[in-house]
Amino acid sequence: MEKGLYHKSKGLEGIFFSKKVVKFAGRTNGKYDLIREGDRILVGVSGGKDSFVLLHILNRMRLIAPFKFEILAITIDAGTGIDYTPLQLHCKKYNIPYLRYETPILEIIREKKREGSSICGFCARLRRGALYTKAKELGFNKIALGHHFDDAVETFFMGLFYNGIMKSMPPKYTAYNGIEVIRPLIKVREKWIEYMAQQNNFPIIDGESSCLAYLEGGEKTPYARKKIKEWVRQLEEENPQLFQRLESGFENIQCDTFFMPPSNFSSNSSPKGEK
Repeated sequence: MEKGLYHKSKGLEGIFFSKKVVKFAGRTNGKYDLIREGDRILVGVSGGKDSFVLLHILNRMRLIAPFKFEILAITIDAGTGIDYTPLQLHCKKYNIPYLRYETPILEIIREKKREGSSICGFCARLRRGALYTKAKELGFNKIALGHHFDDAVETFFMGLFYNGIMKSMPPKYTAYNGIEVIRPLIKVREKWIEYMAQQNNFPIIDGESSCLAYLEGGEKTPYARKKIKEWVRQLEEENPQLFQRLESGFENIQCDTFFMPPSNFSSNSSPKGEK
């Protein structure tokens, strides 16, 4: 059983924190300078396990860090009729400010999506755009997302095998409107997040009820990521050090060994597809 810790501090009472999640999130924050004094951070909370764990990791940091910063949990309501009251009550219990942002995303997707196409990328762009807009409107300088290391690895292989591009998920980047996007859990394994979420019995909203691809996509549900996830799982069974090697590889990319001119080397701006 994984070790964990509990706090008696106000706002953290009764929350079980995985030591691995805390350690790797802390290392990532320090290494990539994700959070600074005076930051105002909009935390994307969908109701899934990743966003619940992200929210409590940042709330813990906010309460015990030797510097001050603000967080506001935000849920992008795509217009699917999901009841987000449990999220609101959960945040109220732990004295975390919460906002449900109503959007016409489902209506836009139904109107604009191409026949027979997958809506995953389109939906993600609309949700991200809504976050960027609201952050700017409310005066927040950063957005925190709950992507973890398994997400980064799966994204890398999906891009390579399905789109012929080598990209992943950076710990932070700057969006087109100047908002900085951070991923404090990007070095954290999904299984550690699952364990922490289970131990806390968070009021999880299941993925299928909140995923527009499942609701609207028919046969075009997100099968590609599922296939990659299973393939990566099998690879890890054969090589238990797989994720350690991948983490090292993601930090040691030798661009001059690939078929690309120096002028095409990536910069620190917003990654393609994440604007």
